[in-house]
Amino acid sequence: MSGQQGESAEQAIGAFTLAGSPQATAAAGAAAPTADEEWELPGGFARVYYADGHRGIQRPVVMADGFNHGRSDLDALYLGLEENFPLIGSLKQRGYDVVLLGYDDRGASILDNARTATAAILRTIATRAGNEPLVVGGFSMGGIVTRYALAKMEHDRIDHQTALYFSYDSPHRGAVIPIGLQAFAHFIPVANNFAKQMNSSAARQMLWRHYDSERGTVGVDPEREKFLEALAAVGGWPLRPRRIAVANGRGDGQGPQVPPGQTALASTGDRVYPGTTLLTQAEGHEVVVAELKRLFPKAEKTITTSGFPALDGAPGGTLGSYRILASTLEKFGATVDLRHPDVCFVPTVSAVAIRDLDRPEDLYADVDSLSPEDGEVDEFLCSSETTAHTAITEELCTWLLDRLPQR
Repeated sequence: MSGQQGESAEQAIGAFTLAGSPQATAAAGAAAPTADEEWELPGGFARVYYADGHRGIQRPVVMADGFNHGRSDLDALYLGLEENFPLIGSLKQRGYDVVLLGYDDRGASILDNARTATAAILRTIATRAGNEPLVVGGFSMGGIVTRYALAKMEHDRIDHQTALYFSYDSPHRGAVIPIGLQAFAHFIPVANNFAKQMNSSAARQMLWRHYDSERGTVGVDPEREKFLEALAAVGGWPLRPRRIAVANGRGDGQGPQVPPGQTALASTGDRVYPGTTLLTQAEGHEVVVAELKRLFPKAEKTITTSGFPALDGAPGGTLGSYRILASTLEKFGATVDLRHPDVCFVPTVSAVAIRDLDRPEDLYADVDSLSPEDGEVDEFLCSSETTAHTAITEELCTWLLDRLPQR
């Protein structure tokens, strides 16, 4: 590889992003069935799929997309919701009409996308035949978007006519993307999609801790503080609907087998970020989580954290964060030592809103032994096995389907 090729390779690395909603792994270009209705909404859009035998919306379920970069891909979302367990098909078979909600920008402020969710709820009510109550919720960030939308509607005395709110592996207490990985996004010497995603408003609002690329510091981002203040100002949660949540992580305090302070990924060759090493999060002060090195232009940087618990191996829905980066590095000619491809993204305690992430005894709590009264939802279910973030599983979906309003 020539120097020019190596420079191009190092600059092109940041083309990837991290998905936060169900995405089909089907062949590129696959399309979802034609929707019965398509809506343009302020800041987004929706597709409506009638229940079997319906000619219009009668028993609506509004389901919001999650976090990623750019515009929602409702084809990928639909196929992702059908790939391993037919969630949409099961809803339609049970007589529910599905409204899939997408955003013009999945990285926009949660408050902005909540306005899109509010418009979708009001459009659903206006379009619905009869007076069956709504079910409203979402996947990953979509659960936070709809939580805020419903709470604000109640605060503003707008009747959302929703009987059930659900969240599917949503980061109520925050999500976790390794600080070393966040820092790597900004170590790439050109503007790139991954850095844009990490610096998006949605990322800053959702992430438990954020890497400030301008100051090189780590902490609670000011946008998260403002969002939490806005959420508290509308009561924190909608009070009228029953609130339920599911977690892709286990509830017995056991997480993925990711030991703290170990190499997660290393570029071991002599080109494309040679010597760059990302380590799993460990406890302690000034703990090294990344040694970043590049050739074009030549630079080195050490990234540390202080006061963090061992997050990567915590119980929770996992994301293939290091797997995605390793695949991209290899694509551009790097030799990669990948040891821990999947790490915790949404801790179980965050997904079911029952404990915080700061202390190991909370992060690793035996949630299954706790009562929902200890948390903020009325009922929850944790996966019996560690599964990928927003993985659509029969266990979680059947539990969710059985709790939908009955006639």
